[in-house]
Amino acid sequence: MRELSAFCRQHDLYLYLDGARIASALTAGCNDLTLAELASLVDAFYIGGTKNGALLGEAIVIVNDDLKQDFRFYLKQKGALLAKGRILGIQFQELFKDDLFFELGKHANSMAALLANGIRKAGFSFLSAPVSNQVFPVFPDSLIRKLSKKYGFHIWRKTDADHSAVRLVCSWATPERAVSSFVACLEGSLPLT
Repeated sequence: MRELSAFCRQHDLYLYLDGARIASALTAGCNDLTLAELASLVDAFYIGGTKNGALLGEAIVIVNDDLKQDFRFYLKQKGALLAKGRILGIQFQELFKDDLFFELGKHANSMAALLANGIRKAGFSFLSAPVSNQVFPVFPDSLIRKLSKKYGFHIWRKTDADHSAVRLVCSWATPERAVSSFVACLEGSLPLT
């Protein structure tokens, strides 16, 4: 992120960060940035609410003063300004009280780690190393067909003729029993019907 920021500044480019899963990213074990440090590296970013416990909405943070001028005008002109938008803001005020926002991100990550450990113990590999709330295991296509009868997930891509990587996502609300149930299906101790 630091290198990307330096490159953008050297080439007079704006840097915008999609923060849909920023809580999970900032609380991932391999992360070395704080929210404040992240803000110092970008021109604008948003804080995802919907994917971290809010009813709806995201909070945009404009760091670069050059981007602030007339922002509300453009927002209103494009139909993106809600008449009672302050109600959305209350969610973020509450989410950032007592570090709740980050605790919810940590929960999503810990459920994903539990899921990844169970998948690994069941003998499966990963398309990429699990580091946050998204896990990309590689399963036989025959198992994917069976799992899809009981679980909803996205088939990310084929890895060979008989295997595909799937995308599994844990959230702020994922209960441990759901993870355990999925892992039990992989181990064959729960039926997939």
